[in-house]
Amino acid sequence: MTQELTVSPGEAGSRLDIFISNRLPDLSRSSAQKLIAGGRITVNQAPCLSKSHRLSVGDYIVVSLVPPRVFEPGAEQIPLEIIYEDNDLLVINKPRGMVVHPAPGNLSGTLVNALLHYSRELSSLGGPLRPGIVHRLDKDTSGLLVVAKNNFSHCKLSQQFKDRLVKREYLALVKGKVPMPEGVISAPVGRHPRQRQRMAVVPGGREAITRYRVRAYLNGYTLLRVFLHTGRTHQVRVHMAYLGYPLLGDPLYGPKRREKLPAGFQDGQALHARRIKFVHPRSKQLVTFTAPLPDYFRRGLRHLRLTGGRSCCQLT
Repeated sequence: MTQELTVSPGEAGSRLDIFISNRLPDLSRSSAQKLIAGGRITVNQAPCLSKSHRLSVGDYIVVSLVPPRVFEPGAEQIPLEIIYEDNDLLVINKPRGMVVHPAPGNLSGTLVNALLHYSRELSSLGGPLRPGIVHRLDKDTSGLLVVAKNNFSHCKLSQQFKDRLVKREYLALVKGKVPMPEGVISAPVGRHPRQRQRMAVVPGGREAITRYRVRAYLNGYTLLRVFLHTGRTHQVRVHMAYLGYPLLGDPLYGPKRREKLPAGFQDGQALHARRIKFVHPRSKQLVTFTAPLPDYFRRGLRHLRLTGGRSCCQLT
């Protein structure tokens, strides 16, 4: 793949590497320098190996781009807890610590790798990196996730998520005592203006609505039932931190100073996708699935009760 460029009057005198990175925004300056050093850039039909070469008006530049290597995830024998399965979909209880699909830094050990080993029937609409994936959960959020086994079910399920017809309930343990027994947080969520790996409540962000209800108070913490009306990235985590009650153990949105965490909650945010309700794409029947609390969450709650918290109702 090549790109043909001509130097304009305003670009005359520019260094070759700077000119390339400015005209091709997807290329960093260091990437441009590597192409130059590799002889993949010509100036006026002659190879130019000097990154600092100064250009003149009308110079004709040809950039031979290295085609990106296509990564395709492989099948890996990783155990899956399957709550439900039929010819159209799977409902998985994802464990804490599992990334949903491959990404830089997590190219293996993901839910997608496990799904590829388990089933050859997965929708292709998400591309090669996300076969079957209709929606996601954060790495350290446990709980229910729906997987499409064909493109028909993927389209139908995606539309339900888009139309906000899928009902999702989470259990969250937050720091502090939430005073109101229930409430609604309506605050737009977008990328943090300075810390790009984080989301935040920001003006001009996408609409985000979270409803919560107190389930129990436990020794300085509050156990909440949380209901999503929208599905923004990190929505529950961002909204509860915005309210002043960050999720216990949250490494991104919790307290900046390290603090001793209750037993069971040292490895990520205390958040579990407990229940999901949607219309089955084939039968058109309303279906509901529930995932029991994982062991770490149960142990943590038991520890809080034993150290002085109020007893909470039976959790399933």
